[in-house]
Amino acid sequence: MQAVAHDVKEDFGGLELSAPVARAIAEMGYREPTEIQAETIPILLAGRDMLGQAQTGTGKTAAFGIPLVELVDPERPVVQALVLAPTRELASQISEEIQKLAMHRGIRTATVYGGAPMGRQLLDLKLGAQVVVGTPGRILDHLSRGTMRLNEVRYLILDEADRMLDMGFMPDVERILRRTPRTRQTALFSATMPLVVRILARRHMKDPVSIQVKPEERTVAEVDQIYYEVAQQDKPAGLELILKEHQPERAIIFCRTQVAVDRVTRFLRARKFDVEAIHGSMSQQHRERVMADFRRGELPLLVATNVAARGLDINEVSHVINYDIPEESESYIHRIGRTARMGRDGVAITFVAEWDEDALAEIKKAVNGALRQERLTLYG
Repeated sequence: MQAVAHDVKEDFGGLELSAPVARAIAEMGYREPTEIQAETIPILLAGRDMLGQAQTGTGKTAAFGIPLVELVDPERPVVQALVLAPTRELASQISEEIQKLAMHRGIRTATVYGGAPMGRQLLDLKLGAQVVVGTPGRILDHLSRGTMRLNEVRYLILDEADRMLDMGFMPDVERILRRTPRTRQTALFSATMPLVVRILARRHMKDPVSIQVKPEERTVAEVDQIYYEVAQQDKPAGLELILKEHQPERAIIFCRTQVAVDRVTRFLRARKFDVEAIHGSMSQQHRERVMADFRRGELPLLVATNVAARGLDINEVSHVINYDIPEESESYIHRIGRTARMGRDGVAITFVAEWDEDALAEIKKAVNGALRQERLTLYG
């Protein structure tokens, strides 16, 4: 397995992209490629298999989406590219990103996952979708029904492979891979590389190039990290002050529990903030509607539990607010990694209550002192 490492970023103009794709990237507001994009795009455009270790928030969707949009033939109405994702939320986000990247190429996409009506999925497939993004179970369902064929697939992406392993999808993934041509190009992305994922890569990939992006380096360099010491009972008032002072374009507010999410959302609505909540007890339909509004920029504030928000791939998040401090430094890094995407700077704000000193010390160590303290105007 060949490994590569690059220290120099080039802009998107140096990646030799076609005019339609370059135009779409510019219209999406991307200034320069992230580390994984600068490394991945040339590798995939050159036809190599690739193994990428990267967290959510590194820009990996565009890292594989841009080459897919470049390589797929819009004149051939067959499934040429297949992207597997562990959850319907992530599948929807990937599909939306690819549709934006392909807006000037005339490429059709289909998003297939369980818990949604088959009608739209069947129509998109019948109309000749060239890129299919979906969850393993629903893709197998379409294969068994004969409503999808994979014999023409030239490009296959496995996203968040470790999560698919955790959710028990690996047997389904293996079955799907066996239905695709052995001549295909394959890229696998995973936040971690457990043994089963490495075995899968060896079995189904051809001499893959290996890339690793460390989230700590990225977040420390590109996120303005601030913490405020605040008494637990003062957090709601402190949050209101922060939102009025910072005026975030788009912010995710993280709470530790579903009860806290609901309480904070009610508090902000009572003060006329435009805000929605997302957590695991809410219906799939509600979560999808809220996330669609948030990604389109129609909703400026989202209150979420860490579990509900894991795996969300959202660009242009200006602020992450840790209403409750994460209990582990890794969770903190994942959270603040939702800002500073695609070359943009971001702001991460953390409330530290009386009993949070140990968690704060661990986070400070993890980010090498990049976290600075400020005083809430609430306390004069």
